[in-house]
Order: sequence, then structure tokens, then C-alpha cells
Amino acid sequence: MKQFVGTSKNCDLKEAVRGLDSPKLIILCVSEKDLFESKVKELETIYPNIPSIGCVGQSYGGTTVLEKGILVTAFCGDVTVAANVLTDVSKMPVKRIYQFEQDVRQVGGTSSNTVCIDFCSNNDECVLTTMKTVLKKGQIQLTGGTAWEGLVSANGTVYQDACAYAIVKNHSGKVKVYKENLYLRTDKKYIVTKAIPEKDIICELNGEPFQNVYTRECNVTPDQIGNQTFVNPLGRVIGNETYIVSLKEDAGNKAYACYRKVFPKDVVYFLQIGEIDQIVKGTVSDIQKDFKRISGIFSINCLFRYLLFQQNHYDKNYFQQMNDLGTHAGLIGLGEHYNGQHTNQTFSCVVFE
Repeated sequence: MKQFVGTSKNCDLKEAVRGLDSPKLIILCVSEKDLFESKVKELETIYPNIPSIGCVGQSYGGTTVLEKGILVTAFCGDVTVAANVLTDVSKMPVKRIYQFEQDVRQVGGTSSNTVCIDFCSNNDECVLTTMKTVLKKGQIQLTGGTAWEGLVSANGTVYQDACAYAIVKNHSGKVKVYKENLYLRTDKKYIVTKAIPEKDIICELNGEPFQNVYTRECNVTPDQIGNQTFVNPLGRVIGNETYIVSLKEDAGNKAYACYRKVFPKDVVYFLQIGEIDQIVKGTVSDIQKDFKRISGIFSINCLFRYLLFQQNHYDKNYFQQMNDLGTHAGLIGLGEHYNGQHTNQTFSCVVFE
């Protein structure tokens, strides 16, 4: 297979697709909400009946970051693809599960050569749980993220309250998904004793108001908690994996709203930032060990990660390292997906041989 990456800082779709011939799947990222629907329709006009998914959001292609602009990523060559959408995901993500099952069955992939790439508008945890019930039968991997502005597209149509997905089977080699955290567990372990998952609010840890615990453990004042998430987010532990929980805003009564759901009885740790360059180089090394040849990489980097890289003057270095691995493009997400889990402040990607 071959991965195509095209960009336009002027939001010119024809510029972004220049040189793209015979795509099997097109992924579109448009930074401007007001332009999204028109660009989705234009893409369908240029490449009619080609499977596609898309979303609103900042993005990157190669070493170019598009805070404003258009990214087109396409897979060409020896791949089998099915693209579609789950609708009404805030209330009933299972509504179109039969279609999802059909699409997975039609592609006919295995755990080693197939991936699901998704863009979700909201209710990510429930959507991923729904998709996992199907994907786990064939141990199909997943990477994806949360769209900006609550808008996604599939096959030329724009949707709200939806999750667009593409099932991609690579006939010319393996695929593998990766997750990278820049944060390490401390020895501060707590049990969530009160939370409001439907509102993404965490109320108590070990029976104590969240705000009291956080300000004490991180030595900050209540009004500093939001910014402190860049240094000390929470880590929700599932098995041996840590999934980051970003803190969003004061929810009153010493509770705090997060960027993902936290549930009563969850085990969480206070995290601290690690050595950024060392961790990134470790991920690059892991990918190099697993792949002697790379056809392409599609990733999702959290907006908070991107801002952290900028603050540390590491953003150019980072995107250069990733592009040196192989053709690299992706979304600056508002949340990240790794197999069946929704996480924050994280990097998730799929690598194609």
C-alpha cells in the first residue's frame, strides 16, 4: 500500500489533493467549521464513490502543522476498505451496530493486518465500548480521536452526534497501533468514591473532596488546577495500561469536570511529566524494531500535547522525528482512542507496513 499526504494552508482542496490518483480511502481534516461541509461535498465531487471519513480539527502532514488549513490523507494500492458512520451516539451508539458488523465482515481482516480508524463527535467511551463488542471477535485494532466542533463526515455527508469510521485491511503487510504517554505514575494512588460520569465530573477521591486532594498533592491553589493538568493529570489504570484524564474546569462543590468520563471505583494515580525527548525517542525506537519497512503512519496527537511541545520548543523536532520514520499525518485531537479506550493528553497511531 501507499499513504498519500496533501496539505493546503489556504484551505484549497484542489491544492491538497494534487497528485492523488486512484485512492481507496480518503481522510479529510478541515480546520474551519464553516468550510467543512462545502469541502466534504467538493471532495465527493472530485472523487465520487471513494470511501471517505473526515472531521473538523487542526492537523499535520509531514513536518507541516495546519492550525488553519486542510489535510488530505489517502491510502492507495493493495488495501480493502469500508467506511461508514454510527449515528445518534449520545443516546444510542448501538443503533447502527449491524451495519458496523457488516462492514467489518466485508473487509475480512485479521488482528495483524486490519485497523479501524474513527472520528467521534461525543460520548466517546460508550461509542468505543459499542465498537469493541464487534472488533474484539477478530481482535481488530483501533485508533482514532475526538473531532472538533462535534462534526464528522462519512462518504460525502456531514453528521452531528456521530462517529465516522473506516475499516482498513492492508494486503501488503502488517498494521499495528501504538499509544504514548508523556506522563509517569507517581506512588499517589486513589479510588474514585464519587463521580458523575454522565457529566464527566469527578467529586471525591478516597471519600475526600477532589479539590482538597488535588491541591494538597500537587501543592497548588484551587484556581491553578486547570493549568496544572499539563504537569499533573490523573491516570486511570486498566490492567497494565494507564489512560490519562485531563482536568477541564471547576464544577462547584470542590468537584472538577474532566475531558473524559471517570467512574466510581476507578483506580487513579497522580501522574507527573517525564523526559519528553526520551519518551518520544523510545516510541520511535519501538516502531523501528517492529517495522523494517513503513508505508505510512496516521496518528492522533492531543491538543494539550501539541501545546506542551510548543511551550518546550519541541514541536518541530517532534514532527521531524515522526516523519523521518515514514510518511506521517494526523489529527490534533480533543481526545484520543486506543483500541477500546478513550484517553487524553496522549498520542495514538497506526503504522502500516
